[in-house]
Amino acid sequence: MNGRQFIAKARRWAQERNLEVRFVASAGAGSHGTLYVGNRKTTVKDRKKEIGKGLLAKMRADLGIEKRDF
Repeated sequence: MNGRQFIAKARRWAQERNLEVRFVASAGAGSHGTLYVGNRKTTVKDRKKEIGKGLLAKMRADLGIEKRDF
């Protein structure tokens, strides 16, 4: 899964729960950006590159998304 796919999945997950979603590309260093879901946030690395398992788990945890829901 790359960063763009992660954002799309997180957006769908949040919409099912009526949570506000924003991605701010300027709120990150270089090609990174910040994804806000409700009152939580996570940093998304380059949206074109693949996300490793460990980082993906951390990003889900930052947003409060269970593995089974994603």
